[in-house]
Amino acid sequence: MDGRNVSTTTYFIIMGVSGQPSFQLFLFLLILLIYLITLGGNVTIFLLVCLDHHLHTPMYFFLANLSILDISCSTITLHKILTSFISGDNTVSVPKCLVQIFAFLSLTCDELLILAAMSYDRYVAICKPLHYPLVMNSKLCVLLASLCWVCGFIEGIPTFMGIFKLSYYESNKMDHFFCDIVPLLKLSYSDTSFLQLYILTVGVVVCGFTPFALTFISYIFIIITILSIRSISGRRKAFYTCSSHLTVVICLYSSLFFQYLRPTSSINLGSSNNLGSSKYFSLFNIAAVPMLNPLIYSLKNKDVKAAIRRRI
Repeated sequence: MDGRNVSTTTYFIIMGVSGQPSFQLFLFLLILLIYLITLGGNVTIFLLVCLDHHLHTPMYFFLANLSILDISCSTITLHKILTSFISGDNTVSVPKCLVQIFAFLSLTCDELLILAAMSYDRYVAICKPLHYPLVMNSKLCVLLASLCWVCGFIEGIPTFMGIFKLSYYESNKMDHFFCDIVPLLKLSYSDTSFLQLYILTVGVVVCGFTPFALTFISYIFIIITILSIRSISGRRKAFYTCSSHLTVVICLYSSLFFQYLRPTSSINLGSSNNLGSSKYFSLFNIAAVPMLNPLIYSLKNKDVKAAIRRRI
């Protein structure tokens, strides 16, 4: 150890996005507005897919799963900012903090896998349109979605078991607005080298790189197929079918890269300034991306807009 006092930590103090009191009301109202838009938009998408038979297709089946993930991920992370402003209590017990980390990591992995499954669906729809009804049948869709959910939660179990065994310094102030893995490791005086190695190999390579590679390969074949179409209208129509999904993929992977993989935000913890700046990338990933997903699919998708008009 490095000489700091240690004790048995029973709770953490969540420092929040900003330490400026004058900024708290504006931040609360902004996050509340974003959360309500996220909740309303994703619930609308989910209900439309369930109630409108025109949307009972593989793409919208996966979109409904994505909406559930966005609602869950936003709720477990943003609720602390909202409740702490109302109650004034910005503490969280250690067990609740560890459960929040497990849920966030698992749901993030689930979302990346669901997006990879959606990219495969777009690949079959564009590259093999005649075989699409046969390949993307209901059994395969349910199987793919189930595997995504199960694999995401299985991936989070070893990380949860690892952080459950950590011991912490007397300082229990977590420089974040929710319980995240990097600021938690910074508070521990235990040897976290093996846990960091596991996060880099399994968390980044398996849960991050694998779905990214599957998505990237699918779009390589999609681009090749689109370029082989002779008519401009045919190319435009083919690209239109995957433009919403591609926009969501770019937004999510970009925010995750700047949150965890940029050079100054290494898993090796870095400085407090790096952790402070990563909070804003994390806020964009957690608040803005789930809010944008239903907007992207509703504004850019004529099927969803048609379903909204039918329901209205």
